[in-house]
Amino acid sequence: MMHLNKQIKTSLKTALQEDIGRVDITTLFTVPYHFKVKSVILAKENGILCGIDIARRVFLEKSKNIVFKAFYKDGDAFKKGEKIAFILGDARVILSCERVALNFLSLLSGIATNTQEFVKRVKGTPTKILDTRKTTPNLRTLEKYAVRTGGGYNHRTNLQEAILIKDNHLRAGKFIRKGIFDEVRMAKCISYLRTLAGIKLEIEVESLSEFKGVVKYAPDIIMLDNFPLANLKKAVLFRNKHYPIVKLEASGGINLTNISAVAKTGVDFISIGSITHSPKAIDFSLEVLDG
Repeated sequence: MMHLNKQIKTSLKTALQEDIGRVDITTLFTVPYHFKVKSVILAKENGILCGIDIARRVFLEKSKNIVFKAFYKDGDAFKKGEKIAFILGDARVILSCERVALNFLSLLSGIATNTQEFVKRVKGTPTKILDTRKTTPNLRTLEKYAVRTGGGYNHRTNLQEAILIKDNHLRAGKFIRKGIFDEVRMAKCISYLRTLAGIKLEIEVESLSEFKGVVKYAPDIIMLDNFPLANLKKAVLFRNKHYPIVKLEASGGINLTNISAVAKTGVDFISIGSITHSPKAIDFSLEVLDG
């Protein structure tokens, strides 16, 4: 069960306000206020469940008398046609909250399912699958939770959590001028950053020459951005021989087709933006039971 912090609770309330508006006029004029119904959430395809507690909370936001019984917990695999949850209570509340609850469940289950597909591809290697900051605005906490539910790991949650010097930082900070890497300035910068106790330091590089220019300063992690397989292998071999303490992260252009080969190069991490920025949502439906 995930912890529903203040930010998440606010997101749920905002989502309900967005979807319902002032009043659900269709339900208001078709369903008497005192009617109670039984309903079930059905899976319309296979997947990994995530967000069942969020779905429960959506209904409880409108009525504390709703009975919500989940048949699966987050992280469980389910199959098409299976009942995910049973809901009993005020018919108006159930119908008005249905779409918001299913939207959260579909999105988060899609991320968890997508993440697990990547995790399966690297099984047998020590490589960990990481997410990125390519998340839906204001839903990062939930989406990163879904990544963990699917067996992945979280990269930094926000910009203050860790130092990640990327190509734009190097250019904006004049570490690279006319294509030439200024190793003297980099050395001074890293020397200072080392004084910031408890904060991890990661540097992105785009070529083997940049990698060799940075690895000697032993940052915690070096991100190998869009490296061909051959260069990934060379970087890992060089790291293993000379700087085994440095972790290597592969990023860019990695998908379900090539991820196994990337993991087998020996990199420690593979970061994949697509697991949060473009997952396929899992389809669920809510069905009111007759009688």
